[in-house]
Amino acid sequence: MDPIRNPYAPGAGTPPPELTGREALIERARILFARIEAGRSEKSFIAVGLRGVGKTVLLSRIAEMAEAKAFRVCLFEAREGKRLAELLIPQLRRVLLELDRRGQLSEQVKRGLRILKSFVGGLRLKYADIELGLDIEPETGAADSGDLEADLPELFVAIGRAARARETAVALIIDEIQYLSTGDMSALIMALHRTTQLNLPIVLVAAGLPQVVGQTGKSKSYAERLFDFPAVGALDRLDADRAITIPAELQQVRFEPAALDLIFGVTQGYPYFLQEWAYHAWNTAASPRIGRPEILTAGDIALARLDESFFRVRFDRLTPREKDYLRAMAELGAGPHRTAEIADCLKIGAPSVAPLRSGLIAKGMIFSPAHGDTAFTVPLFDAYLRRTIPNWRTPYADRPASI
Repeated sequence: MDPIRNPYAPGAGTPPPELTGREALIERARILFARIEAGRSEKSFIAVGLRGVGKTVLLSRIAEMAEAKAFRVCLFEAREGKRLAELLIPQLRRVLLELDRRGQLSEQVKRGLRILKSFVGGLRLKYADIELGLDIEPETGAADSGDLEADLPELFVAIGRAARARETAVALIIDEIQYLSTGDMSALIMALHRTTQLNLPIVLVAAGLPQVVGQTGKSKSYAERLFDFPAVGALDRLDADRAITIPAELQQVRFEPAALDLIFGVTQGYPYFLQEWAYHAWNTAASPRIGRPEILTAGDIALARLDESFFRVRFDRLTPREKDYLRAMAELGAGPHRTAEIADCLKIGAPSVAPLRSGLIAKGMIFSPAHGDTAFTVPLFDAYLRRTIPNWRTPYADRPASI
């Protein structure tokens, strides 16, 4: 069939042709924004889920909803080793300048700009590379101590008051939020807590891997009262089928029931994989009736593509010992697995694997669904490791257990 007409969109953060199974989260965002617009308080939320479940796509849709209400949107992705201040400052500068242009002179907006200038000046005590580029005098003594936990709440209050003066709101939309450091996460939570106490129109909608729930709790014990943590998982069978069949039917293409059975069985309903299989099934099909043979052919292509991109790019950034840890997990199956089981598979003592486990959690490769348990953050990663490293043998088998 014509590949140009192929409606499916495999790729990182690429919107699918049909966003199914996320209606509850979209409705949650609609209610949040409507209540903030009406001057009422509402809990922000952080969506949590594994890789490939469509968290980035969902945040993009929610950002569009906020923009449709004329909210000022700060949309960005947290990254390993990147400071929150570096990510926030350009966004908040843009928001305040937009508020400044929206109407007549507002002292609240001007004060927000002055405090932002002070905030950046205070941070230069630690981070000499942070620049702002505002031709305005700072407000001395406001948010300029250089302590993020002390200064960020003051800055957020100033921005919240500026937004309220312009009868709008600010939506912070952060992807991969688990990459924020403990100190940065604590400062962000404190700032949002303060604006919530004052009923100022600043909200957070974020997404991250499952470990973010524990990270926020460790940063501040009241985080669970400040945020909800809705889960974003694989699609159920009905929604998975709809994600494939609705775009096809719009172009008079039909997936047979046996084809849908096979796709769901292989992909387990994960949206990223559904798009990959449907995309290649379309391109390999000779007619607009797609059956089991086409899915089998498409599956070989999809797996090769996933191995070279989705899986490999994550695996290649690990150290040899981290790779061994994950391969040992794969030897045990999909998981979750107890730490002691993984250590036994590596033929080393459980305390020796603790640093490896911590490093892999920090890199977003694994998480702990329960105390002492470890699981992959990337669906089907265990099968990828067994497929690409079939003859693995623990490199520590002949070493003393203390190593």
